Amino acid sequence: MRKLVYYAAVTLDGRIAGPGGEFGFFPQGDEAQAAAYSAWMNARLPETVPTMGRAAEGLADAPNRRFDTVLMGRGSYLPGLDAGFTSPYAHLRQYVVSTTVAPDIDPAVTVVPGDPLGLVRRLKEEDGLDIWLCGGGVLAGVLQPEIDELIIKSYPVVIGSGVPFFDGDFDPTLFDVAEREAFDNGVLVTRLTRR
Repeated sequence: MRKLVYYAAVTLDGRIAGPGGEFGFFPQGDEAQAAAYSAWMNARLPETVPTMGRAAEGLADAPNRRFDTVLMGRGSYLPGLDAGFTSPYAHLRQYVVSTTVAPDIDPAVTVVPGDPLGLVRRLKEEDGLDIWLCGGGVLAGVLQPEIDELIIKSYPVVIGSGVPFFDGDFDPTLFDVAEREAFDNGVLVTRLTRR
């Protein structure tokens, strides 16, 4: 069965974006540090690079290794849309959970106005690679019962307020660390599996 994997960048205080959806504050380190970190991530998860940036990263023809489907909330979808990209991950099946995004915004994007848990349960029963939960925190809170794995890129920054990694009901859920890698730019990448 396919897994739902929540893969996101997180601040030390548990935020995936600022209060206005900002995300440019995540420190990358110097040029060499950023290049080493990007190369490591791109080798493992090339499909998580947006379509518009794949050629610049040398990933134009890279096959999907882990995911063939991406699931986004409205807040995760808007940065690409605001930049003029209605299909930010054209190399993946794209789902946007939103009641305000137009259902016909792009033929390659399926807008889902409700029941994200039902959607994920149906997607998990299909054949294919895993499903990437790209964000955001409210959607992660709703989908928490179906999240099988976390891949957290922890950045050495505190922002004080913003979009939480999870925003939902109190429901302690244990995960086990399966893999951890530290980088010279201060980023710590941790993969965890549901216990």
